[in-house]
Amino acid sequence: QLKDLPILETLNLSHNHFYGEVPKGGVFGNITAISFTGNDNLCGGIAQLKLPTCPSKGKKHFKIIILIIVVSSSLASFAIFLIICKRRRRRKLSSSTYSPQNAHLRVSYKELHDATDGFSSSSLVGVGSFGYVYKGTLQHFEGFVAVKVLNLQVHGVSKSFITKCKTLSKVRHRNLLKILTSCSRVDYNGNDFKALVYEFMPNGSLENWLSANKLGQPKNLYMNFKQRLDVAIDVAHALDYLHHGFEETIVHCDIKPSNVLLSDDMVAHLGDFGLARLLHEVTGYSDEGQTTSSAIKGTIGYIPPEYGKSVQVTTKGDIYSYGILLLEMLTGKKPTDSVFREDLSLPKFCKLALLDGVLEIVDPNLLILSNRGQRKVTLNSNTEQKIEECLASYAGIGVACCAKLPGERMGTKDVVSRVACN
Repeated sequence: QLKDLPILETLNLSHNHFYGEVPKGGVFGNITAISFTGNDNLCGGIAQLKLPTCPSKGKKHFKIIILIIVVSSSLASFAIFLIICKRRRRRKLSSSTYSPQNAHLRVSYKELHDATDGFSSSSLVGVGSFGYVYKGTLQHFEGFVAVKVLNLQVHGVSKSFITKCKTLSKVRHRNLLKILTSCSRVDYNGNDFKALVYEFMPNGSLENWLSANKLGQPKNLYMNFKQRLDVAIDVAHALDYLHHGFEETIVHCDIKPSNVLLSDDMVAHLGDFGLARLLHEVTGYSDEGQTTSSAIKGTIGYIPPEYGKSVQVTTKGDIYSYGILLLEMLTGKKPTDSVFREDLSLPKFCKLALLDGVLEIVDPNLLILSNRGQRKVTLNSNTEQKIEECLASYAGIGVACCAKLPGERMGTKDVVSRVACN
């Protein structure tokens, strides 16, 4: 320090804008040897300098401590505020948006009520044995959704709801109908309310396409053979995943056209797992023990014959139903059509046609292309033989899937490979 330099006799610090405390020892003790003109922020020193008294160091330190506390408290409060906002936002997002991994959209009865205009008839897009399906929009989800409101007055619907939630929460495949969420609440009248919310399929069900032109409806829904073959391949891939691609074998138990939904690009999605059964890999038994015929609530015409004899649910039962689906797409006839009586069934009808000419039994719309609103028959003399061979191969797969004995039916892997190669 300058005060400790014995050789320093004079010191001129004028007009340097110094500030702080002036020492008292050394050269600073002789008023005639120092000059501080123009340094207005100096304090202390010997009395002759007539400088203001310096503030107490204790008070200065106290002010600094107070300032540090105030700043720290403000930063801590701001950090807590950010954490709370982030958690609230995360909870809001988790209850309002869909994540394809496992987090499902959480919705209330009010949200579904508002999304469908109060479940109005104008929003109704389908009616099933277990409930009603409405088209709607949710605030935090892009695009339309399908809201299936279950009719809880029907016996077994509540159990079916639980089964669907358990099954659909686990499966992930491009050809399986994607569930977005479920809702189990009470409605505005205090009654129990259960609903499933699915990704909306703009092109409706396969059943609509197969039956639209038979009911006199003003719709030009024509599926040619290639489109139907694509649907058959998609459903086969969905079955292959359920039977072999999941951690446990799943038997769908209700394969039929109304349970095959079509996206905007006509990709088929297998849906409605209300009757699905999980089978243990080792024993092959149902998770509910031996399933009797009374426990089977499939659709008449699609149920395999062995299920009427208290036989356990197996993947071969799905293969039978899938075979019926193939033959229905081929002929345009339902398995319950009036032409089929005790001595004639849809599989037998198609099997006989393999001998007499499969072109005699095919749905006329199967050989039609839609070209700018014009219907064009694709069959001509040059392609007739090739088309007939392809249709015969397709019919043969359906007939093989519908063999009376489960052991004589094709396996799922064989179905996928043969349909894909058709």
